[in-house]
Amino acid sequence: MSSLSVPPPQCLLQPYTVPHRYLLGPGPSNVPPRISTAGAQPMLGHLHAETIEIMDHVKSGIQYAFQTQNRVTLAVSGPGHAAMECAIFNSVEAGESVLVGVNGIWGERAAEIAQRIGTRTLSTDYYSTAEIALIKYKPVLFFLTHGESSTGVLHPIDGIGELCHKYDCLFLVDSVAALGGTPIYMDKQDIDILYTGSQKVLNAPPGTAPISFSERACYKIFNRKTKPVSYFLDLSWLANYWGCDGKPVRSYHHTGPVTGLYSLRESLAILAETGLENSWKRHKEVAEYFHNGLEKMGLKLFVEDKKARLPTVTTIVAPPGYEWKEITGYIMKNHNIEISGGLGPSVGMVLRVGLMGCNSTKGHVDMILQALADALKHCHKSRV
Repeated sequence: MSSLSVPPPQCLLQPYTVPHRYLLGPGPSNVPPRISTAGAQPMLGHLHAETIEIMDHVKSGIQYAFQTQNRVTLAVSGPGHAAMECAIFNSVEAGESVLVGVNGIWGERAAEIAQRIGTRTLSTDYYSTAEIALIKYKPVLFFLTHGESSTGVLHPIDGIGELCHKYDCLFLVDSVAALGGTPIYMDKQDIDILYTGSQKVLNAPPGTAPISFSERACYKIFNRKTKPVSYFLDLSWLANYWGCDGKPVRSYHHTGPVTGLYSLRESLAILAETGLENSWKRHKEVAEYFHNGLEKMGLKLFVEDKKARLPTVTTIVAPPGYEWKEITGYIMKNHNIEISGGLGPSVGMVLRVGLMGCNSTKGHVDMILQALADALKHCHKSRV
């Protein structure tokens, strides 16, 4: 008689085959064979010399992708949310004020995270009221989403960092959905903290989140009166683990996602080989090709201003008379393609299509246009 009260799960006693799908939603994106192969290499210890060398390569790749020479540049072990919390937890202390540009769900998330650690959090439409709020509330941090994937909006960055510094405020930018697909220059645009995710344009598996801190940000962070609320995301530990603090020895902090770093290194290598400017150009051209195709079909783009359209994630006004869930479900079932509905403030209003990294091709555009046309032909349409 076994002493175990819980038997082995039957579902685990047989193999599971994962299907191949075209991931043309807002993320994650498909992982190319080259990156998958890199991630399947033999496991190393998280502080082995080779792992440290890979981490140094990753750091250099992030500096290139971000266009920064910041010493404190690394990849957080976790998704983009972990990088968001790392940025806010380290740069802000309880009782301080934070200004958040809320133009979609990611601004809403940032505001909630800041509120949870006891800050005075204020929201703004930065186009018209940012300077007024900077003067009135004297925030120590201003958060802005560069590419808002919930609405498909690309927000201009120029001049905001300079404005923040005028009022002794750090400038934090979320570029998870935009990095690699549209221009951003961390140093030239006076961005103090910038982060992204591995699973979008970079085409690596989720689980590593590149982030970088300016000297101005580091001065505030490393001269805090209190410790950050998270031990795991404490930048003083992470900077040492990534060899960013100038100390001769890297101390154990946590076991990083070693094979995830292999994948991230390979994705950054592909970006370096492609060239940032070529990547930006391709994403712009493919997005415009897609937008023209949608308009020829009679579909309406959610973002009317062409200059404000995010080239990596396109939002389409949900076709009147159709149930958006039926459209996405039909396309998944009959074309093996994932697209998505809205998120946060755009739920029920839009369909979202992501064309990121290796998925940003005219061939993928033709595929999704055909799938959309088929769905509109076969899905139920009400008379309303």
